[in-house]
Amino acid sequence: MTAVALPEPTATPHSVTYGPDPDVALAASGDRRAFERLYHVHVTRVYSLCARMVNDRTRAEELTQDVFVRAWEKLHLFRGEAAFGTWLHRMAVNVVLNARKTEGRQRSRFDDDDAGDGIEALPTRPLAPGDRMDLEWAIALLPKGARRVFTLHDVEGYKHEEIAEMLGVTTGATKAQLHRARLLLREALNR
Repeated sequence: MTAVALPEPTATPHSVTYGPDPDVALAASGDRRAFERLYHVHVTRVYSLCARMVNDRTRAEELTQDVFVRAWEKLHLFRGEAAFGTWLHRMAVNVVLNARKTEGRQRSRFDDDDAGDGIEALPTRPLAPGDRMDLEWAIALLPKGARRVFTLHDVEGYKHEEIAEMLGVTTGATKAQLHRARLLLREALNR
């Protein structure tokens, strides 16, 4: 993965305490090298999150770059109330969800049927006889809605209320999707 080409910062940083990482304060003041160091520290985690949420490596790389461009542009808004990694993680979730909303608007509802079984979009991977599917592969088999909720809840640790707010659905819908995801995972892993 290549480093992000950064635009000029959009505003001067607020006077805040940035915690134990001096690179955050330096980057907020416009220091590109400090931001590059932050990029190298956090890029793997951001990419992993994006990849789990979209199940497409190329798209995950694009979204990872989008996250860091957005982080550079919004770094002046970081108040240091949480760890920088936590702030960046939340930004990554929001970037992925916003991209999915935008993509959803660009497609017709017929083409983006979230209620389908998801099989038409699955990557193929040969398994040796007797091998069992691993968890990552089983997660990739989930329909998009169930995969998103499972990733946000069971992998990333968000609460149902937070997920509902992020996805614009009810908490009942997130609980139903999580239940569905767990059933489908159990079924896939027990084959």
